[in-house]
Amino acid sequence: MYKNFKELRDSLSATEPKTLVVAAAHDEHTLEAVFSAAETLPMKYILVGERDKILEISKKLGKDVPEDVIVDAKDNHEAAVKSVELIRNGKGNVLMKGIVDTGVLLKPVLDRETGIRGSGTMSHVAVLEVPAYHKLVAITDAAMLPHPTFEQKVDILKNAVEFFSKLGIKKPKISALAAVETVSEKMPETVHAQKLMEMCKNGELGDCHVEGPLSFDLSVSEETAKIKKYSGTVTGDVDIFLAPEITAGNVLTKGLMYWGGAKMAGGVVGAKVPIVLVSRGSSAEEKLLSIALCLKAGG
Repeated sequence: MYKNFKELRDSLSATEPKTLVVAAAHDEHTLEAVFSAAETLPMKYILVGERDKILEISKKLGKDVPEDVIVDAKDNHEAAVKSVELIRNGKGNVLMKGIVDTGVLLKPVLDRETGIRGSGTMSHVAVLEVPAYHKLVAITDAAMLPHPTFEQKVDILKNAVEFFSKLGIKKPKISALAAVETVSEKMPETVHAQKLMEMCKNGELGDCHVEGPLSFDLSVSEETAKIKKYSGTVTGDVDIFLAPEITAGNVLTKGLMYWGGAKMAGGVVGAKVPIVLVSRGSSAEEKLLSIALCLKAGG
């Protein structure tokens, strides 16, 4: 696994430029992020949205954008549909959400006839650079599925493993998080974790190593593992935290960011290409890192 985001970004320098398709690009915050990324990353872009607004904003930002990279759309719905069509036709490697509601973008993505959905559940992967940890670490799912069923957790885990494989990381170590290590019917997440570990041992989850149910402290602290007499290969070297549900994943992610000084990048996985889905309130750095992450995994 990469030690930090700099290593991940540096690894892109040896790759061929990939194409980012931006849905509803007629927005200053979105275009700032795209132009900034294009200055430092090997990438091309297609801007889908209201042509006149895109040209006006680009001029304001001091960028002379060729008209052949703009696909005109009369509104956000049409921008979403045209962006998905471009991806489906092989014109782009990564899809990015611009000034369009997430639901409006995901509707054409999930369309069974004309969309770019995969065979299972789509999910979100947050990748963090935590100062106290020796490599990048992922948390999934902390943004899309509130109370995933066991079947959805299987898809979430498979999505993360495939995503890591595209980053060039084989056999990631996964902690199926819970509050305790014992299995109890009163805590369904512990039952799910045990089943996932068994499926992994049977080779049903791809090239990965799963341990669970496992608490956060046992996942990251070798000293705690020794005290509790827990032996496993995940302790102190976890690559992916599988959250029991969205609240735990979201709180862990934001806690590491706001109190732990972590940097974060993320994307939606499980479709034909990664989707950069950042909010307007995300920092410029988070947007740039998310684009870099998804470019690395795209195509």
